[in-house]
Amino acid sequence: MGCMSWGDWGKKLTTEEQAEMIYFCAENGNTTFDHADIYGDYTTERNFGKALRESKIQREEIQLISKCGIQYVGKTRNNKIKHYNYSKDYIIWSAEESLKNLNTDYLDVFLLHRPSPLMHPNEIAEAINKLQESGKIREFGVSNFTPSQVDLISDKIKISVNQIEFSLTQHKAMLNGTLDQMLQNSIQPMSWSPLGNVFKEENEQTTRIKNVLKTFSKKYSISEDAILLSWILKHPANISPVIGTTNKERIKNANKALSIQLELEDWFTLLTECQGYKVP
Repeated sequence: MGCMSWGDWGKKLTTEEQAEMIYFCAENGNTTFDHADIYGDYTTERNFGKALRESKIQREEIQLISKCGIQYVGKTRNNKIKHYNYSKDYIIWSAEESLKNLNTDYLDVFLLHRPSPLMHPNEIAEAINKLQESGKIREFGVSNFTPSQVDLISDKIKISVNQIEFSLTQHKAMLNGTLDQMLQNSIQPMSWSPLGNVFKEENEQTTRIKNVLKTFSKKYSISEDAILLSWILKHPANISPVIGTTNKERIKNANKALSIQLELEDWFTLLTECQGYKVP
């Protein structure tokens, strides 16, 4: 569950509403909650932490992910320009702030949010080693990193996750070696914006895709958005989509993607309609 829109950058859910949403998600098998320190101008984690306490959900029943590094220009920090900070001290401080705000003793996964041209693998490794040795984070990963950037960091510290933009309409990671590298090195891919622009834009491409989705929705007896998720799930890299909705019906529909397996030719039909031409 992607939590970016739960707070000030979206639905502005109250503590009570978030607590109820956490409970609903956990009850329906959606037990992983994806955060970043910057969400809601550095406020969403804190509000979620309060809600987690009220939800009465046991910490060991869920998984918490957070990210650090982006220095956002907003009301809560004195940043003059958007930039990145991956110094050892900042990484450690940021992780500890997320722990405090999320009301937890550890993060299941801690990610570097976006690559910085100034990041040094040795300094990052020192920070992550210290956090892991102290039990404050369990797994380490990155987000939006290219294969060469993953290689740069993983040469010094094990990377378990890379969260990337991936969908039917944004599938370049399938062609540029990003997913190949993750499959080869047992790195867990997570995909943000997994529905792509299919329901956001009206153009020739999305019209072609929607026509096929209508047919497949009837064939597999699941919603059109679930068909798009099942397309992602068929990839051998075992991609985990990050679901950003707070609509309970859409969450239930999304979960049904796990109950089907797209036929091979159906998978390629969607790819073909997305590209507008058959595969080479």
